This record gives sequence, C-alpha cells and structure tokens, in this order.
Amino acid sequence: MAEKKQTKVPKTFYIGTGRRKTAVARVRVTEGKGAVTINGRPLDGYFTEEKDRAAVLGPLKVTDQIGRVDVIVSTKGGGITGQAGAVSQGLARAIKTMFSPIDEQKRHVFHQTTIIKARHDEKKARERAKAAPTPTPATAAAAPSADGAAPTPADTAGGMVKKIRDSGYLTRDARMKERKKYGLRGARRGTQFSKR
Repeated sequence: MAEKKQTKVPKTFYIGTGRRKTAVARVRVTEGKGAVTINGRPLDGYFTEEKDRAAVLGPLKVTDQIGRVDVIVSTKGGGITGQAGAVSQGLARAIKTMFSPIDEQKRHVFHQTTIIKARHDEKKARERAKAAPTPTPATAAAAPSADGAAPTPADTAGGMVKKIRDSGYLTRDARMKERKKYGLRGARRGTQFSKR
C-alpha cells in the first residue's frame, strides 16, 4: 500500500502581542473559517464567562472578520480577565498588521510559511502626520460625493485600521496593581488602630 505524502499548504500568519495587567498574549491570525484556539483549547473551553469571550471577539466583530480568519493564541501570566484583555489587544494588533500597508510590515519566510509582523518607523510616522492635511468637516463630507468612484483597497484597509483604533482595542490598559508600601498592610491600607 503506497502512503500518500501530504503536501504542506502555504500559510500566512499575522502576529500581534497584547498585554493586560501581568498577562501576555501572542496572537497569530491566518485566513480560515473562524476557529479561535487559546493555549490549545477552544474559546468556550478556555474562557467560561461571557464578558471574557466578548472581549476576545470584540476586534473581530468591529472589523467584520468573524468566520473569515482563524486565531491561534498563546497566553500566560495574570488571571483569566487579564488574559482576555491581553488576547483582545493582541488580536487587534494582528488585524491592524493584516490591513496595514506593505511598507509597514516585516516579513519572515520559513519553507512555505510566511510570518508578518508590524514594523514601526518613527521617522515615517512623523512625515505622514505632517504630509496628511487634516480634513475639515465640510471637505470630508464633500469628498466622497464629488468623486463617485468605488473605494480602493488601500482606503478600505485604512478604514479597518481606523475602526480598530477608534474602538479602543489597540490601546494598552495601563492599570496595574499598586505595590505594597513599607509600614502599611497594603498599597494604602494602614495598620488597625488599637486603643490599648
């Protein structure tokens, strides 16, 4: 009996890292059918509370990518809610990389697998900010109707990135546990008063 050799299908992964409290999540996004796997377990098996599942799926809902991409997550540290927030930010960053221009992407190719990360260049970002004129409400409203043409893929991608940024998923939640202070029982809680 001749064994069939399985040919490896070329895949492209978009990488994003998210952090929340002390949790860190490394997220890989690839085109697929909507499977979300966290530390080798399905989404419902890993996050049991609805609020945590909603936090994870938030960036996919905002960009209309549910059912279009597969998400593979490796997360560690922190608690369940912290990990959900970290996964949410990592997923948003991976989707942003997916829709960002090619000059903002860093590609690594291994055999038939392509890994794409975000490349952040401060100088180019400053030049873009200076070059792009800020549209006034009157010119912004008049521009689409005067053109009448269909939006280009670059405009669509820019719209996706803007949706993610406006929704707040790209912003790191900086709230952390405050450190304990010497002479106190906690960060701010003092010792109990004793009359005698």
